[in-house]
This record gives sequence, C-alpha cells and structure tokens, in this order.
Amino acid sequence: MFELFADSTPNARKISIMLEEINESYDLTLINLNKGEQFNEEFKKISPFSKIPVLRHNKKTIFESGAILIYLADLSGEFYGSNQSLTTQWLMAQMGYIGPMLGQHHQFHHYNPGKSDFGEDRYFKISETIYKNLDDHLSINEYLANEYSIADIATFPWIARHPIHDIGLNKYINLLRWYNQISLRPAVLKGYDLFEDGSIPPPA
Repeated sequence: MFELFADSTPNARKISIMLEEINESYDLTLINLNKGEQFNEEFKKISPFSKIPVLRHNKKTIFESGAILIYLADLSGEFYGSNQSLTTQWLMAQMGYIGPMLGQHHQFHHYNPGKSDFGEDRYFKISETIYKNLDDHLSINEYLANEYSIADIATFPWIARHPIHDIGLNKYINLLRWYNQISLRPAVLKGYDLFEDGSIPPPA
C-alpha cells in the first residue's frame, strides 16, 4: 500500500495518475496548501522544502514528483519506455522548465493580475513558446518520448490547466491531439480527479 501526501496540484496529479496507471492502491493524505499545512514540522520531516507530493511506501518516503515517477516506473517496470534516456530528458524538461514556467504564468496572469506588467508579459510569452515547442515536437511524435511514458504523465496535468493560461489550446493541433488522446485513458480520468474535486478540463 502506498500513501500519497498531496493537494490538488499538477505535481500531485502526476503521481495519482501514475498509481492508477500501474493499478496500485493508495491512501490519500491531504496537505492543505491554502492553510499552510506544508510548513508543519511533521511534514517537513519527509519533505525538506515543504513541497507536495510525497509518497510513502514500505516505510520509506520519496519527495519530488519526478523522483517519485521514476521510483514507480522502476518498481512496476512500466511507463519508462524502451528509450529510458529519452524519457528522462523529457521528464527533466517538464520538471525544470515546463512546470516552473507555467507555474509562474499562473501566478502573474491568473492569480495576481495587474501586480507586474513585466511578469505577466514575460511568462505569457514563455508559456506560448512552451505550447509551440510541444506542438512542433508532437507533429512528428505520438508522445513526448515516442511511446506513452512518465514524461507524458508528468506534463499532462500542467497542460490541463490551459483554461487559466489563456493561450488557446485549440490553436495547437498536435498538442491538442496529444491532450485529447491522454484525456481518454481511464487511469488518467480517475487519477486526475484526485480528491473528487474536478474532472479534466475539455480543450475548448
């Protein structure tokens, strides 16, 4: 049995989707970010940077969503792909660039509009570039690392926030095809609805 410490964020949804994909049972422990529960001393013992998600399994804990995905892929023997180097590259691209930049876009454009014209403009343009880069890559690849993998699982929940990006997912036909294709997977549908608090946003 696994225990997932999470709130309803893209990084947490990566892990619930992966656990559903590998058909593993898990308990959910809510770490309410709005209430600052991530800063509780007990939680900091298993998450040194006060970040979710954290996974507990067999008396060990793993923090950082990318590390958790790799752990689960190694454990299950699934979704690392036949080219693990390529899968890891795309996973690291999500961890180091796609997620952080879209996250900044969320902060400036959606949650705190009007506080910094520079921030809003900068991260809107970067987010547009991310959409374009992904669309170009997916024009010649079905999935990010050739076959469905933890790279797609990591990236999907961030693109699923497209309604607050205001970039227009429908303008990127290859990214849209990828998004719709993954949206139909039963494990993705179940894992995305982490605390029964929301279904996958439609592309429109």
